[in-house]
Amino acid sequence: MKVHAILNRHGGTLRTTDLELLSSAIRGEFQLHGHEAEVELVDGPEVGESIERQARRDDLDVLMVGGGDGTVSSAAAAVAGTQIALGILPAGTMNLFARSLQIPMGLDPAVKALANGRITDVDIASVNGRYFVHQFAVGMHARMVRTREKLDYSSRIGKMWASARAVVTAASALPMVDLRFEIDGKAQVVRTPAVAISNNIYGDGHLPYADDPQGGKLGIYIMRATSRLAVLKTTVDMMRGAWKDTDNLTVITADEIVIEHRRSKSRNRSVMDGELRALDRRSEVKIHPRGLKVLVPEEAAF
Repeated sequence: MKVHAILNRHGGTLRTTDLELLSSAIRGEFQLHGHEAEVELVDGPEVGESIERQARRDDLDVLMVGGGDGTVSSAAAAVAGTQIALGILPAGTMNLFARSLQIPMGLDPAVKALANGRITDVDIASVNGRYFVHQFAVGMHARMVRTREKLDYSSRIGKMWASARAVVTAASALPMVDLRFEIDGKAQVVRTPAVAISNNIYGDGHLPYADDPQGGKLGIYIMRATSRLAVLKTTVDMMRGAWKDTDNLTVITADEIVIEHRRSKSRNRSVMDGELRALDRRSEVKIHPRGLKVLVPEEAAF
């Protein structure tokens, strides 16, 4: 395989990593398994441009990225539907899509597992044609991210603490949104604090990520709680993988969902793979089975 790795100097744990040593390890480990690996160190603002440039190559087998969820999502969107596979070095806070792909969480173990890995096809989802790999959310999640971005943090632990504070703040404000849904062609109107849509249904007993990235279905999670305490508890249950135990959540699987939103405010009202986005008046969310090639460990079980 020919592999090009893009390391975001300012992405997640890479900020405190010896990148020259990591680059040498990547090149050496892939060469040991008969592959050719290039490594590019990029400053945060330049990552998107570098991803787009590499995704246009016709001599590349794997585009591997190291950084946070935003970097991973951008790279997945760039190579979806092409012959280039996505490789992930988990350097973010949660690394949820990397967990779905059963990639080890440490950088060194991840490099070794991927160098001896295989390419396979997994699902990817989209909102109005924009791809995402983990989750699209409306309501409380967007307020949580807006709140978190106002807090100061300079480390992974700091970001996790800021996220916890933002969850409490968002739950105390209890924003409600009025949405019209069409789920696989069936319409309903819902008033809810939060809606999340995942690329495949979340697993049990762990952080919210899919156990089967080839499941072929969207997971739709509609918050039914209306009190602040119930919303906070349901949010915590979601984060710890106990979402099946709550009565305050409606969970549906589908191939497609259309969300109509009529409020005047749209800027930063939705979140896609951890990044704030404008919420379109009509959002068509679809799953694309096996629409993304990925590099996974040889022993990945899905």
